[in-house]
Amino acid sequence: MGKGKAEVGTPKYLANKMKAKGLQKLRWYCQMCEKQCRDENGFKCHTMSESHQRQILLFADNAGRFIDGFSSEFLTGYLQILRRQFGTKRVAANKVYQEYIADRHHLHMNATKWHSLSDFVKYLGRNGHCVADETDKGWFITYIDRDPETLAMQEKMAKKQKMDKDDAERLAEFIEEQVRRGKTEEEPCSSGYSELKRENEEDTIKIELKLGSKQQQSTPSAVISKRPFDGLDNGKKEKKSKAATSNGDAKKLSALDELIQEEEQKKEKNNRKDYWLADGIVVKLISRSLGEKYYKEKGVVVEVIEKYRAKIKLLETGEKLKVDQAHLETVIPAVGKQILVLNGGYRGCTAVLKAINTERYSVTIEIASGPLKGRLVSNVAYEDISKLFV
Repeated sequence: MGKGKAEVGTPKYLANKMKAKGLQKLRWYCQMCEKQCRDENGFKCHTMSESHQRQILLFADNAGRFIDGFSSEFLTGYLQILRRQFGTKRVAANKVYQEYIADRHHLHMNATKWHSLSDFVKYLGRNGHCVADETDKGWFITYIDRDPETLAMQEKMAKKQKMDKDDAERLAEFIEEQVRRGKTEEEPCSSGYSELKRENEEDTIKIELKLGSKQQQSTPSAVISKRPFDGLDNGKKEKKSKAATSNGDAKKLSALDELIQEEEQKKEKNNRKDYWLADGIVVKLISRSLGEKYYKEKGVVVEVIEKYRAKIKLLETGEKLKVDQAHLETVIPAVGKQILVLNGGYRGCTAVLKAINTERYSVTIEIASGPLKGRLVSNVAYEDISKLFV
C-alpha cells in the first residue's frame, strides 16, 4: 500500500511545504508542463506520465515555435530586471541573472535557444540591447536605453550642459581680462620703489651749525638739497595716498566676492543629490508604461518612499499611484506662483517664480523663506524646482 498525502496541519505536511519553498534543481524542472520535481525519482515518474507525454507530442509538432516563444519570454524578463533595478549602470551579467531566477516561476534558460549565459550575453551585445565586455571576473553588461522619452531627455540635458559650458567660458574670459587689466594698472606703481643707494660715497652731507642769530639757526640749505623726497609736491602725495586707499578697497571687494562665490559652490556641491522628490510638490507623469490614461497627467506628491519613489494623488481623478522618480518630471507654474527648490544650493527653500527663460531652460526665483529671504537667484534649471500644491 502506498502512502497518501499528509494531512493538513501535520508535521509531515509542514515539512513538505518547507521543502517546496524556494528554487529547486534545474535538471528536475519540466518547462513544457511547468512542473518542478523534488528529486530524480520524481522527475522520472513525471516524464512517464500521460500528461507529460501529451505535452511532448505538442512540442514535437512545432518545436521551433515553442523555443522561440520561450526565448522571447526569457529575453523580456531578463531585460526588465536589468532596466528596472540597474538602469544604465555597468553590472555583472550573472548578478542580473540571479535577480531574475529569484522568482521561482521564472522561465528557465534550458528551455531557450541559448545553451549558457555567455551565449545569451553575446546575443545581447550583437543585437544592440546592451554593451557587453568580458573581464577576468566574468561578463559585464550595460543597458542601452532606447526609449524615445529618455533619448529626448538626454538631448535636452546635453543642450543645457553645452549652454552652461559656453556661459562658463565667457565668464572665464571676462575674469582673465579683468586680471590682465589689473596687472597693467599696477605696473607703474610697482616700478616707483627702489633701493636707496649713494651714487658717490665721497659726496657726504655736511651740516654747519652756527650759534648766531635766529635766522642762522634754521635748517641749512645743504640739508634740503641732499634730501631726495623733500622736493615732492604735497598735492601729489595726497593723490598717491587716495589712489592707494581706493586700490585697497577694490581688493577687499574682490576678495569678498571670491569668498561668496566659494560658499555658493560649496553649498551647491553638498546639496546636489540624484534624488529630488519632496512632499507637496506637483509633478507630471512622463511614461507610458503605466498606461495611456495616465500619460501627461499631473498629481501632487503625498508621500516620498525611500527617496526615489513617491505616492502621488492625481489632480483630476484623485487616484493614488506609486511611481519611480524616473517616470516623473517637475511642473513650472506661472510667474508669481510659489515653488519649492528641489536640488542645488538652495534645496528645501520655498521661493516665488519671478521670470522664465525658455531659451536656456531656466528660471529666476526669489527666496521666500529662511535666512536668505529676499535673495534673487537666476539661471535655476527647470529640473531643480517644481510648483507647490496650494
